[in-house]
Amino acid sequence: MAFALVGFVKSGGSGWRVARFVTLFSVLIGLAGTAAAHFNLNVNIRIIHVEERAEDLRVLIRLPMAYLVADKLGPEQADGSRTPAPYTTNVTEDGMLVHYLDADALRRDPGGLAKLIGEGHVIRSGGKALVPQLGRLRAYPALKQVPFATLNEADSALDGEIYPADFEVTYVGDTIIDAEIIYRTPDGLGDYTIGSSLNPGLPGQEDTANLVLVHGAGDPLIFRVRGLLSEPIAVSHSLFDAVLTFVTEGVRHILEGADHVLFVICLVLGARLIKDLLWRITGFTLGHSVTLALGFFGFVPQAAWFVPLVEIGIALSIVYAAIIAIGEKQFKSTILVTTLIGLLHGLGFSFVLREILKLDAPNIWQSLLAFNLGVEIGQVAIALVIWPSLWALARYLPAKVHMVRFGLALPCIGFAAIWIGERTVLFFGAL
Repeated sequence: MAFALVGFVKSGGSGWRVARFVTLFSVLIGLAGTAAAHFNLNVNIRIIHVEERAEDLRVLIRLPMAYLVADKLGPEQADGSRTPAPYTTNVTEDGMLVHYLDADALRRDPGGLAKLIGEGHVIRSGGKALVPQLGRLRAYPALKQVPFATLNEADSALDGEIYPADFEVTYVGDTIIDAEIIYRTPDGLGDYTIGSSLNPGLPGQEDTANLVLVHGAGDPLIFRVRGLLSEPIAVSHSLFDAVLTFVTEGVRHILEGADHVLFVICLVLGARLIKDLLWRITGFTLGHSVTLALGFFGFVPQAAWFVPLVEIGIALSIVYAAIIAIGEKQFKSTILVTTLIGLLHGLGFSFVLREILKLDAPNIWQSLLAFNLGVEIGQVAIALVIWPSLWALARYLPAKVHMVRFGLALPCIGFAAIWIGERTVLFFGAL
């Protein structure tokens, strides 16, 4: 690899996605050459607690520090490097410019960083932007962050020193910021929106996992949105709207996950009759629903090698489904095997969900079931796109249908073979 990513910390999720991210990040550094590209976005989750009170909104937010400073490097200096961004220092390591948190500057004047957070997050009610008032602020190395899943945890996280002396100074990309912001609501509060103007221009920022937890009169509502929050979240106090954000995320996950899409395509290709397709989808659904829950709640091995091992199994399942698809013989055991493969894919889904939703988050089963429903909708959507075309082809051009199955299944095998190689390297590297 042409560029080393110093201080890279894996924050969770599947190993192969991390490897793909590292490769993409390295290429972008080489092509762009901008100072901002040297900032890593190693932790890519933003959590926003909104406590609705009589005269204000109290917002407790956790986000990566790179979001706040990566686009704020100063003018070029005599040595050709740029002036450090606020609350950072520049260091050259192994010939590469990297950025550390300036803990002393943060301790002296935390208000400047808090101001960046307040200005970067906009809450509108009744068409008006609410004025932010800055409260407490703390910073952590990513590996030392404290729980932030509930309102009480978030409140406790903000107590204590801004950056304790016993914390080692770490890379900006590995630094987490917690902040408290008060928004006065003198005219009362109806429905409102939460958005962000922060756009540091970092690779991977469009995949930021945003959780917005709204604490009002009833049970907390959890909204799940991906990206920069440039399009604000509408907080409507509707349980349906909150659940829908997790359904949408489940749909996006399966449609944007190439390995899951290819498996479902091969599953559809191999079903000659509609009843075969329905049984296969049912088996796959039952299988992944079980392990989605088991994996999310941690009833699986936690060793570093387990994630790439599961990913290898998912790639192998594509090869199996593709071979069955192009074969002429239909096996009675296919439904059973599909169910077992569903168990494997469910683990893959659970790894993604655990990145964004903690075990002690409110309404955990509601969010889990909604995500699973989204996965089901996504796979049914794939089937509905492919199956009618195959059915029509088999009915009106039966001589061509095998060639079409072959032409679709072979590329699936090719992609899966590449993934098997990549994930095997990750697996042995984690042992």
